Amino acid sequence: MAPALRMLEPGLSTTVQDLGRSGYQHLGVAVSGALDPVSLRAANALVGNTPGLGALEVAYVGPTFVVEADSVRLACVGSSARIEILPGEGAAETVKIAGMQTFRARRGQVIRIGALSDAAVLYVAVEGGFAIEPVLGSVSTYARGGMGGWQGRTLRPGDTLPLIQDRARERGEFRLEGLNLSRPKRYRAILGPQHAFFSEGAIKRLFESEYVVKAASNRMALLLDGPALEHVAGFDIVSDGIAMGSIQVPGHGQPIVLMADRQTTGGYPKVATVISADLPALGRARIGETIAFEAIGIEEAQELRRRHLLEIGSIPDRVVPLTRSGDDIATHLFGSNLISGAIDAHCSYAD
Repeated sequence: MAPALRMLEPGLSTTVQDLGRSGYQHLGVAVSGALDPVSLRAANALVGNTPGLGALEVAYVGPTFVVEADSVRLACVGSSARIEILPGEGAAETVKIAGMQTFRARRGQVIRIGALSDAAVLYVAVEGGFAIEPVLGSVSTYARGGMGGWQGRTLRPGDTLPLIQDRARERGEFRLEGLNLSRPKRYRAILGPQHAFFSEGAIKRLFESEYVVKAASNRMALLLDGPALEHVAGFDIVSDGIAMGSIQVPGHGQPIVLMADRQTTGGYPKVATVISADLPALGRARIGETIAFEAIGIEEAQELRRRHLLEIGSIPDRVVPLTRSGDDIATHLFGSNLISGAIDAHCSYAD
């Protein structure tokens, strides 16, 4: 039997994503890729994969899946969530798993990831990765185009995702330290290519106001609800290229921030563009969350990008052996199903 993960429940929206399908926008092919590439890179670093290897992107509610391999090593990075190995074959009782660290599971064990609590997405990396054929150089799922990932769509019950490795390598477990996944109070942005289509008052309003992420938001775009931005030169332009983070404004005046599955061209004026250094945090933004923007200049944006690249380049250096002391020992033994409980046996003696 080929090694695989079999979906029992796929969660709200679980897809295979990597760093995206670059180089084909001129042909009308969306880039796609992880909404939060920092968490994707971190999850891969933990299990020893290359930074951009395909992993599961989980949105809002996680999947439940069974291991159909001798053993697997996994890591979950992104939002906090309840991660468990359920009672059943190889597990006498529920085993709770911490995020930001690796863990192993054996054939027949069932892993359940619950509701995400503090961000929109979570990434599940598997040591060795998935045995999925790339499309145009990427395994990222573009569901609108039926391209990439697993059969070009979000996962369904019964889907069996093939794995490269049949068993996890014999090594210790690791954790990730010092990774900041917080979201800023204001996302920094530079003025967009059509900012002259808006009044000075509208631009000022954009950078002084707060907006709520609407329920209709998805991987293609964050639809925002807040003060409308009026146009002074119409709201139709000759379609031109779209970058991730572009803030376009249709005739109704409500901003729309284009994300990973954005269209390749658009015909609405773009008032601003969120800087690349803040895009991973924006990808974590949840429906119903209040967000705001801050205007900066291009030179500052470039410097922030340089710092951001240094930060993500340091992720492998943040991977350290899982400490075998106190609670960490119990966590390891639970994860290996070597114990079913633990007590504090500390005693004191009086004279």
